[in-house]
Amino acid sequence: MLSTVRRRVGVWDRAKLDGLLATHADLEASFTRDQLFEAAKVYGQERALLMDGVRDVSARVTALGRQADGLDDHWTVDFARQGETVVHTLRAKHPRAHEVSPVEITLTGNGPLTPDLAQAVRRSLGFGLPEEVVLPRGAVESLTVSGPDWLSGEHRDVEVRWQPADKVPLAETAVEVAFFDGEHVTACYPGTLAHVGRGSVGRSVRVDLAGASLELMIPAASGASASLRFTFSLEKLEPAAGLRLLRVYERIAAGGAFEVRASAGVIGGGELPPRPEAARQEAARLRGYIEDLEAVQRYCEQYFPVPDELTPADRIALRMARLLIQGHCVASPFMTRARFTLNGQDSPTLRSLLSGEPHAVRGSIAAFALTLTGRHLELGPAHFYHPHVTVDEEDGRRALAALEAGRGEGCEVTVRPVGGECFRHLLRDAAPGSGWTPVPLELPGFTEPR
Repeated sequence: MLSTVRRRVGVWDRAKLDGLLATHADLEASFTRDQLFEAAKVYGQERALLMDGVRDVSARVTALGRQADGLDDHWTVDFARQGETVVHTLRAKHPRAHEVSPVEITLTGNGPLTPDLAQAVRRSLGFGLPEEVVLPRGAVESLTVSGPDWLSGEHRDVEVRWQPADKVPLAETAVEVAFFDGEHVTACYPGTLAHVGRGSVGRSVRVDLAGASLELMIPAASGASASLRFTFSLEKLEPAAGLRLLRVYERIAAGGAFEVRASAGVIGGGELPPRPEAARQEAARLRGYIEDLEAVQRYCEQYFPVPDELTPADRIALRMARLLIQGHCVASPFMTRARFTLNGQDSPTLRSLLSGEPHAVRGSIAAFALTLTGRHLELGPAHFYHPHVTVDEEDGRRALAALEAGRGEGCEVTVRPVGGECFRHLLRDAAPGSGWTPVPLELPGFTEPR
């Protein structure tokens, strides 16, 4: 036989429970003693001297961190002191913290952002590109945090800084950047897939090349054009590697279709508008400089990174050197006169020259060389020539008098090309098709030597 036992259940409110705990304080203490003891120890340590030096600092910071960890089941706060500023970093305790205890941050701006900062915000939040963005105090009116009670509140006079999340390993990193003319691939460059992201406006792809980064931003809106940002640096790159980057830039500047492709398929792409003509001309000038440098380095078998800067004289000498290597005759703005020493032999032609009549003169240089970034680059023996030179008047009179007296040997005379022209150079082993007719240097911004 079964019997039913009925029990009465009562519900006590907060006031009754507080009263019972007040009556039975020992029971409350049994539950809270350890927690209060730890908190008291931390408090006491902060008021004590740092007798154990840095080790004492580390121990106290660790203990304070454990206290901060107890504020919330889902979030904790990491902290650091920088001068008089304490920096707090919110950190999730588990992967689902943002779902079970969401934290919302609302920024109120103080006027429009500068164009550069607005673009940085768009790239980071709009497309998910991995870059740090800093909003200075003047750009932020307030920052409001909504979430757990201990964290919520409004803050003013703050600098807001957000950084990329930890990098997620990509399934595939080997990619190529291809450029098209219609269906025809005009160029293809290998790279490394560094990032794939997504933001409020669209998605992003970043590809790294040696010395460069290509960032592609693809809007989610149908029909919106993709945009591309290509940044590069020639620092520490040899000319051959620098030329590859410049050719990529020139492809982008020319506009047209392109794709970022992996073995599994196309990751992103678009149609680029042409860059302004000034940008394309500047790229062409830079490419010409590096092509000259690469040719000279290869000829001399001396390899070094692209110099950060060149003087105008160095730039002219570099172009001259490349043309000479290619077998051309060039006019040198650095040689507007030459000085000869007579060997004592007399002739009607010499007397005519010393008397002021224009004549052709040809001579030799033991080694044509230039110096770049402290490196001596020697091209080898060279000839110089001009079809019409005259002798300085004073030198001519003195040399004629010395010849008349039979003392012409050792007499020095200076000759100059007529009309302010320059002497022409040719490497000794060259066989130019145009003879001694100089080819133009074709350097934008520089006057052609004659």
